[in-house]
Amino acid sequence: MSGGALATVLAVAAGLAGSIQVAVMSRLGERIGVGEALGFSTLLTAAVAFVGLLVVKRSVTGYERALHQPLWMLTGGLFGLLIVFTVTYAGPRIGVTATVGILIAGQLVMGAAIDRWGLFGSQQIALHWPRVLGIFLLAGGAALSLKK
Repeated sequence: MSGGALATVLAVAAGLAGSIQVAVMSRLGERIGVGEALGFSTLLTAAVAFVGLLVVKRSVTGYERALHQPLWMLTGGLFGLLIVFTVTYAGPRIGVTATVGILIAGQLVMGAAIDRWGLFGSQQIALHWPRVLGIFLLAGGAALSLKK
């Protein structure tokens, strides 16, 4: 399987996992509280990632190298916290479909801006009308998914 094909399969799997995450975190947040669900899932995820890296690479040098990177590069996990908090809070209130739709619409808008201006060291990719139309259509679908 080529790198592009594998990336596509992984992106689809991550999309499926994202919807499952909304449903699971929504239920956990209802039972133990949104903040507690966020804290627990973050600790569990960090522990699994740390142990997994240790088992696979038998080293923590990647963590040591992280300490020498620009501060803005270390904020990715904080954005992950915002996402997990939001899906935990929003899922039971507006539903999994609406939460995922709005999340994806927001990601597409920001992704288009990042591509267009080459933000965060990304390659610049022109923003042509089909891409803009796709973003507007998805945003419209996300808005429609709020209707119950």
